[in-house]
Amino acid sequence: MDCLEGFKVRLVTHQFEKEAEFWWGTIKPRAGEPALTWKQLKTLMDAQYYPRDMKRAKEQELLHLKQGQTSVTEYAAKFNELSRFALNQVATEEMKMDHFEQGLKGPIKKMIAGHVFMSFQEMYQRAVKIARVIDETEAESRQIGQAKRKFS
Repeated sequence: MDCLEGFKVRLVTHQFEKEAEFWWGTIKPRAGEPALTWKQLKTLMDAQYYPRDMKRAKEQELLHLKQGQTSVTEYAAKFNELSRFALNQVATEEMKMDHFEQGLKGPIKKMIAGHVFMSFQEMYQRAVKIARVIDETEAESRQIGQAKRKFS
């Protein structure tokens, strides 16, 4: 969001509701005190709503995340959600791609492993395409198998 620091703080805090609004009332600067910077507000919000133990748990969840029976898109969404809590684990594109690849299903991981990708987005797009091709191939094989049984 490209806007002045002070405006960001006012805009965000104006959107607070319920518990967040009550919390803001207890920590916002009083008259005569210096206004909070955007960085200070983010730090305070992280401390309030993402305690250290929760961040550690989310980081561990990321490190053990597997695609399982979910789609590549669903897996990537969960991966990105958890990545926010483990920035040191995904500090570079290479680290992010390594962790993402490790959690992919075997057949997709096997096909991804032989390629060099320049970005996470490129790897993600390839994984989606590979998953689609695998699904289509499996569906065609099932149809052929059913047709063979029908004529046997």
